[in-house]
Amino acid sequence: MNSPILQLLVLAGIAVFLILRLKNVLGTREGFEKPTLPRQAEPSARKPDLSVIEGGPDRDITDHAEEGSDTALALSQMKRLEPSFSVNEFIQGARAAYEMILMGFERGDLAEIKPFLSEEVYETFAQVVEDREAQGLTIEAEFLGVRETSLVEAELLDGNIAEISIRFVGELISAVRDNAGEIIEGNPNSPKKQRDVWTFARTMGTDDPNWQLVATGG
Repeated sequence: MNSPILQLLVLAGIAVFLILRLKNVLGTREGFEKPTLPRQAEPSARKPDLSVIEGGPDRDITDHAEEGSDTALALSQMKRLEPSFSVNEFIQGARAAYEMILMGFERGDLAEIKPFLSEEVYETFAQVVEDREAQGLTIEAEFLGVRETSLVEAELLDGNIAEISIRFVGELISAVRDNAGEIIEGNPNSPKKQRDVWTFARTMGTDDPNWQLVATGG
């Protein structure tokens, strides 16, 4: 056997050896391979995301209403009518509205808050302000903040009209002076607690994002 043929056989033997070694190390792969993805935890080790499990509790609702209650069911219906609706965001907005409306009423400045009042509530507020002015009374008021906020009740009326009642505990300084400047009610140096239950309403699924105050109570 001449030298070139011998060299060729030796090289072929080395190639077969290397191929077998690579197969042992890497294994065989057949067909199209998907790109490697970052490894995820095993399903049993992952905490379930209740927000995406059909039939699971919606924490945006159950954080404020007992699961299965009439209020929780009404809130769920509101979300079906308007998927972007958030109970948490509504309550945050209600807190801001409470201060704005309360101070507008205390100061007798109803023009700014009129879009956020139902016709009945606006007329009631306007009558009180008119009576105060007729008696020569003025009010000094300073809002110190909302101390407590809680959802009391929610209803869906006529298929798409949402009503949500919120309990507020606010703190403010308020004093009423007569036309001579004498204090007849309140104390300008002492804060007081203000407790209210307000009901806001809105037609769900419409372009108008504003809720209106439709009822007030203590």
